[in-house]
Amino acid sequence: MTEAGSPVPAFEMPTDSDGTISSESLKGQKYIVYFYPKDSTPGCTTEAKDFTALKSEFDALGVKIIGVSKDSLKRHENFRKKQELDVILASDEGTEYCEAFGVWVEKNMYGKKYMGIERATFLIDGEGIVRNVWRKVKVKGHADAVLEAAKAL
Repeated sequence: MTEAGSPVPAFEMPTDSDGTISSESLKGQKYIVYFYPKDSTPGCTTEAKDFTALKSEFDALGVKIIGVSKDSLKRHENFRKKQELDVILASDEGTEYCEAFGVWVEKNMYGKKYMGIERATFLIDGEGIVRNVWRKVKVKGHADAVLEAAKAL
């Protein structure tokens, strides 16, 4: 499980807009990786729109925003267009990176257990070190809290 103070797990994922994004291509840059369960669901839409609304402030700090789910690139493209999103959306269809970050977890809904993505956010500094971790994220006010932490980097 990825914790604050640890190196970011190595990753390389396809994106809906930038080809691929990787920990290697982001060396020397600050960024956040936020994991969310599914495109076009109410909480995930709100979270993506909140990060989009604050993108200019993250840009001013030199912090990229990367949203990750196991949805396909086509679903990401549709989600971006429909919601007018301005964040990078990466696809982890095989859950390899969800597992590396420790967000692929057993969930329980109405007594039915299944595996899914825990909503979580990781703030990574320019040295590739995870500086802040938010797990079991509640969407309301989350993007603002991440922005405040990014200002402290």
